[in-house]
Amino acid sequence: MGDNLIIFIIEILGTIAFAISGIRLAAAKSFDWFGAYVIGLVTAIGGGTLRDVLLDIPVFWMQSGMYLAVTGLSLATVIIFRRALVKGMRTLFIFDAIGLALFVVVGIEKTLATSYPMWVAIVMGITTGSFGGVLRDILINEEPLFFRKDIYATACLAGGVAYWLASLVPGVAAWIPQLGCAATVIGLRVLAFHFGWSLPILKVDPADLPEK
Repeated sequence: MGDNLIIFIIEILGTIAFAISGIRLAAAKSFDWFGAYVIGLVTAIGGGTLRDVLLDIPVFWMQSGMYLAVTGLSLATVIIFRRALVKGMRTLFIFDAIGLALFVVVGIEKTLATSYPMWVAIVMGITTGSFGGVLRDILINEEPLFFRKDIYATACLAGGVAYWLASLVPGVAAWIPQLGCAATVIGLRVLAFHFGWSLPILKVDPADLPEK
């Protein structure tokens, strides 16, 4: 199985996971079917679109209608299994964590394929994984998860570092850094969710703010 096919499969799986997370959140906000589809699509393709624009390569979803079709199937899945998928935050968390992990891997792989250094690949991995969620939260009028104290972008960064460290091993198979990256992202998200881990909040004493 070629590397391009593997990345395509990972990208499709990430699209499904992120689309369902976006559609599920839109359903909780009582969006209609079209609105939910748009939210799911933006969640799934937003990060990859920004990545491809920054890397000056063809935007991935414009090369195949598969991503739009997969988002439509994701919408149908949420409609059919609405009670199971919409109820509770745990479902949203699971699909969001999977999509995040897979898209970080895709972002790193595609950036390295364009001969950029690893540090750029890690930044593009974070962008690919998180920017779609930022757009989703803005569109549904929520504070973006990316900017909250949750272990989110930090998990993407840790996944990128795990990929880099694994790739330094001589003769390592290509799937090992990919798996290490995805496992790190999902593992950190799960542990942070379970134990309530968070980053420190930047607080400012109101008395220090200038008077209007």
